[in-house]
Amino acid sequence: MAQAAEIRWWRSYLSGKTPEDYLRDKKAYWRRVMREAEIVLPPGAGVLDAGCGPAGIFTVLDGQEVDAVDPLLERYAEELPHFNPADYPRVDFITESLENYRAAAPYDYIFCLNAINHVADIDRAMDRLVESMSADGTLWISIDAHRHPGLQWIFRKIPADILHPHQYTLAGYEELLTARGLQVFGRYKLKPGRIFDYYLLGAHFR
Repeated sequence: MAQAAEIRWWRSYLSGKTPEDYLRDKKAYWRRVMREAEIVLPPGAGVLDAGCGPAGIFTVLDGQEVDAVDPLLERYAEELPHFNPADYPRVDFITESLENYRAAAPYDYIFCLNAINHVADIDRAMDRLVESMSADGTLWISIDAHRHPGLQWIFRKIPADILHPHQYTLAGYEELLTARGLQVFGRYKLKPGRIFDYYLLGAHFR
C-alpha cells in the first residue's frame, strides 16, 4: 500500500516542477547533506543506493561503481519525465524491493535515504542492507524519528500515515542497527519537526 501511494505522491509532487529545476535542486540538496556529514567517497568504491527513488544520491556520485535499487524504477521511468536512466551511465538500475534484493558482491558504502520507512518488512529489509555491507563498509540511513513516545504509540495503534508504515523513535531505529552488529558513529539532524525529526545515521560494524 505504501508503494502504491508512493508513485501517486511522486506524480503529484513533481507535477509543477520541471525536470531541470527539480534535478538541480535535488543534486544541490544531496551535496549539502554529504558536506554536512563529511561523506567523501573514493574513486572506484562500490556503492548501493537502496530505495533510490527517481532522484536519489546516485545523481551526484561520479567515479564510483553504483547500483541503485527501487521496486518502482520501471514506473518512474514510464511515468515521470524527471527520471531517465540513460542520464546516468555509471549507474546500474535494479527494479527490486529492499527485502528481496541480494547483492552480487558486498558494498563499501550503502545509502538508504528516506526509504526504510516505506518498506513492507523492515526487519527483512534491514537484514538485506547489513548482509550487503563489506566488513569495513559504511551504512548511511536517513529516517523520520518520532520525537514523542506518546505520539509514536498513537501512530502505531491508528496507522494514518500510509507512506510511513513504520513508526520508531531515534533510539528504536538505532536498535535496529545495533541488534545486527553495527555501531552508530554519526547522528545528524537534517530537519527538525514538531512530530518527527529527520535524521541521518552513519553506522559500521563494531
